[in-house]
Amino acid sequence: MSGALKAKEQLIRAVECDQIGRILEAQTLYQDGITQLMSFVETEPDENKRKAFVLRIKEYIDRADAIKARVNGKLMLGQVVDHISIEENDTGYDYDQIFGKYMDDKTIEILLEEPYMTQNYQYQNLIRFLELAITNCKNLKYFRLITKEYSDPKNPDQQKTNLGQIRADLERRYIVVSIKYEDTLHDRRIYLSNGYIIKIGRGLHFYKAANPMYSIGLVNYKYRKCLQTDVDVWRNNSAAS
Repeated sequence: MSGALKAKEQLIRAVECDQIGRILEAQTLYQDGITQLMSFVETEPDENKRKAFVLRIKEYIDRADAIKARVNGKLMLGQVVDHISIEENDTGYDYDQIFGKYMDDKTIEILLEEPYMTQNYQYQNLIRFLELAITNCKNLKYFRLITKEYSDPKNPDQQKTNLGQIRADLERRYIVVSIKYEDTLHDRRIYLSNGYIIKIGRGLHFYKAANPMYSIGLVNYKYRKCLQTDVDVWRNNSAAS
């Protein structure tokens, strides 16, 4: 498929997602489609065609800017609806008990900002989170992960391999996945398209290792000891807009 055709398909899909309220996915499609179309235009020898493409690109950039403003508006914190203080060595706090009730069939998109995805237990935590999302969010269509890029000197492709496996598994379940790397990322945040924003001081990784390994809490995190952290759940009142 030529670059122009692929860009066109992505931009058409971006408009469709925008119209049905899948704005996180629309944002990604606009960005990717515009980038590909601009690359194609640079190699177009016909000046008149090039000018026509430039005008079309400007239209899509305007749409992308409008989507960005909507996304940023939905990521703004609104009203605090819950606060949980987890103390050192506390138990009884698996993901479902903390925020499972906010994940429902109105959640069609999820954004997870989690800086650290490098260790086996961190990938396991991500899987546990996604299992909860799939269970509770029956209409989930799009998942975006933003994390820091990490290259293990012994296995430089391990992070991309692991996240690629997770992406492939979700896509087999008809959930579109976007993975973005931001080296300056620090905040941890979960955005649910039904309007809830969950901020956890330590992100997903607030559980201690099972000690000894084969003890209660190895599989059911309700029994796993925690590190000290705070959880705030916010409700954005513009969720329906």
